[in-house]
Amino acid sequence: MLAALQAWTRRQWWSALAGSVAILLVIGIPTDLIDTPLFSRSIAAPWWAVPVWVVSAILSGLLVGTYVDQATAPVDRRGGLGALLGFFAVGCPVCNKIVLIALGSSGAVSIFQPLQPVLAVASLTLLSWALKSRLMSTVACPVRRTVD
Repeated sequence: MLAALQAWTRRQWWSALAGSVAILLVIGIPTDLIDTPLFSRSIAAPWWAVPVWVVSAILSGLLVGTYVDQATAPVDRRGGLGALLGFFAVGCPVCNKIVLIALGSSGAVSIFQPLQPVLAVASLTLLSWALKSRLMSTVACPVRRTVD
């Protein structure tokens, strides 16, 4: 995996950085981990929410970088699912409209909130697995797009 990262172009690294920043914003603003007047939390974020948010953003950004300059790159759905689970893992359980509709406010606190650490682990696992698969495939079968 390290060999694949060492072979990355500047464009891949910049894309990974842009992807990480985008995920930080896309997850951080609506979950109110980035304090804005647009959103608020009814329940404070647990201690592990910020590290999970940051690590998932880094992994997602690196995953974005694996798709840059690849001639044929089938999309790995594990990465998208991992990012989505990360969003649910760090979000406020009673602020999430989907959770409220499905479980109600008491269910959001008694059922969904205890599951959030499990979602966080699943998110990071899926993102790591997708990144490892993508990096290993570029080392095993490197294909680069050529400029004509």
